[in-house]
Amino acid sequence: MTTMNATMRQAWVGLRLLLLMTLIVGVVYPAAITVVGRLVPDRTDGSLLTGPDGSVVGSRLIGQGFEGDQWFVPRPSAAGDGYDALSSGGSNLAADNPDLVQTVEERKAEVAAREGVSPDEVPADAVTASGSGLDPHISPAYAELQVARVAKARGLAEDQVRSLVEQSTDEPGLGFLGEPGVNVLALNLALESLG
Repeated sequence: MTTMNATMRQAWVGLRLLLLMTLIVGVVYPAAITVVGRLVPDRTDGSLLTGPDGSVVGSRLIGQGFEGDQWFVPRPSAAGDGYDALSSGGSNLAADNPDLVQTVEERKAEVAAREGVSPDEVPADAVTASGSGLDPHISPAYAELQVARVAKARGLAEDQVRSLVEQSTDEPGLGFLGEPGVNVLALNLALESLG
């Protein structure tokens, strides 16, 4: 076999391998992932939540800020100006950093005053941001702390609001990974649907 024939043969093998891999990696694999993703559309479509009027108001996966006594308040966010998905990230301050300690103490006093409790009763997630700064969940303890305020502001019975908290609580993944969390956006949407 001549050198030219060997070179052409190798080029042809390389071209066929390129076409085969392009077909597998560029067409078959994305198509298969799309089909599998469509089997769980809530997750692949961004876990979008809609308001009472049917419009998309957010995602179950990204927190939002709420202000006013009629709403459950999420945990603080260190992402940009607050829950900015383009600036995801924590404060990167050590637990003993004087600035963080002061901020936590200020937040604790603010939450205690807003909820009418002692600062010692304020849960940690009420005063600290999550690692991403976008966590949409609060602890059941923090949600319970807010029940009386929200119920009073909305003219609802505390048991009715507490029931909505329970309905908006996500259990740990696989039943044992992590802690239960209350999705604040889902909870506030449930409150809004009551009128």
